Amino acid sequence: QGLYSSVVCPGLVMTNMTYRILPVFLWKLLMPIMWLVSGSPVVCYTPTPLCCSSQVWLFRQKPEYLDLLVKYHSCTTGLGRCYVEPRKMDVDEDTAEKLYQKLLELEEQ
Repeated sequence: QGLYSSVVCPGLVMTNMTYRILPVFLWKLLMPIMWLVSGSPVVCYTPTPLCCSSQVWLFRQKPEYLDLLVKYHSCTTGLGRCYVEPRKMDVDEDTAEKLYQKLLELEEQ
């Protein structure tokens, strides 16, 4: 029906909601560490909601050209440049196809 689904990770976005998870002084202590590891495959830190680039990037793509077994991550370099990093998900194509067929069966019911 022309519908596509993709998986994205907005990263850790520093907003007033994030600050409620831990006390503000603790975030201020963690901030330099977050900047140092922001380019690593473990943590994608984005200083502002404007850096949630995976959602915007994905919206601008032609769905038929995207890899169905990839998760798109919003990341930021240590200098604050936002970018999208595709990472293969731990799902093989056979399993993905079986899940898709099951979804089609459920849709018919």
